[in-house]
Amino acid sequence: MKKIITIATILISLTFVTACDVLEQARQVAMLSKCEFKLSSVDQLRLAGVNIQQVKKLTDLNMMDAAKITSAALSGGSLPLNFTLNVEARNPNTSTAGLTKLDWILFIDDIQMVSGVNEQRVQIPGNGGTGTIPLTIGINLKEALKGKSGDAIANFGLNLAGAGNKPTRITLKAKPTIMVGSQTIAYPGYLTIQNEFTSN
Repeated sequence: MKKIITIATILISLTFVTACDVLEQARQVAMLSKCEFKLSSVDQLRLAGVNIQQVKKLTDLNMMDAAKITSAALSGGSLPLNFTLNVEARNPNTSTAGLTKLDWILFIDDIQMVSGVNEQRVQIPGNGGTGTIPLTIGINLKEALKGKSGDAIANFGLNLAGAGNKPTRITLKAKPTIMVGSQTIAYPGYLTIQNEFTSN
């Protein structure tokens, strides 16, 4: 009899803990809906494998790196542009907000470039606290900019570096998602995230 009571007690305790966990995550969903988002910075910017983080024009590169980019732009292969796009979330609520997934679509100069999913969990502290969501971006510029000349494609990639760490030509469509128990809750539609803080 005592053993049965002990098992029942454990089951009730587990149920209580699970219910508390669901309530906590549900509260974070509510907090997330009030959060604000902006594009914070672009890091580790590489074009055809060449570091162009501080490069504003092709002539700023040494001959070897310039030749590598030019060759990739003019060849029949790909011209990869890789970088980390940091999305900053600010939480004006008093309680912590959290997300488990971010579906995203990247636009540069209103051209849809690539889409992806970031499944890194992020906690955003309350009272104006911020959290950063790093998105690893990889684009084949030749595929994205079909019909443009090799020079135009190479300059397109370099223009991002010329904008420094405050990219003005990038727009991100994003759908934050959080798990509540075994249920997935996502924003309806997509948020448009640019350089200034914008909320849903």
